[in-house]
This record gives sequence, C-alpha cells and structure tokens, in this order.
Amino acid sequence: MNKHTKTGLNKGPWKAIGLVSAIGIDLAVFTMVGFLFGRWMDEKLGGSGLWIGFGVLIGLVLGAFGIYAIVRKVLEGSDE
Repeated sequence: MNKHTKTGLNKGPWKAIGLVSAIGIDLAVFTMVGFLFGRWMDEKLGGSGLWIGFGVLIGLVLGAFGIYAIVRKVLEGSDE
C-alpha cells in the first residue's frame, strides 16, 4: 500500500507550495530590510544612494543564505 494512500493526503504538492512560498517571502523580507537599512544609513551618512545599493546587496546575500537553510532543512526531512 502506498504511504500516501495510508494517510489519505498527498503532501508532495503542498510541500512544494510551502517551499516556494517560504523562499519568496524569505528573499523579499531580507531584501526589504536591506533596503530600509541602506536608506537609513544613507540619511545618516549621506552617499547619494550608495548605502541603499549596499543594503540591498547585503539583503540579497543574507536572503540567499536563508534560502539555502530552508532548502537544506526540507531536503533532510524528505528521507521519510
């Protein structure tokens, strides 16, 4: 008997939807926080947008690390 038939629920599509949503939200939040931090630094120190660009880049890098952590956790849990 198939394990999906036993539980009566096919978790595959929902797991994929959750993963894609988590990745999108993670990247968007980190990028927005980086932008806000960069804008704040630009107001405090000046720089004609340089700090905003730097903040967005840092947000994207941190978002990529967050995505890596999410995907790694999901793949570790898929051995069931």
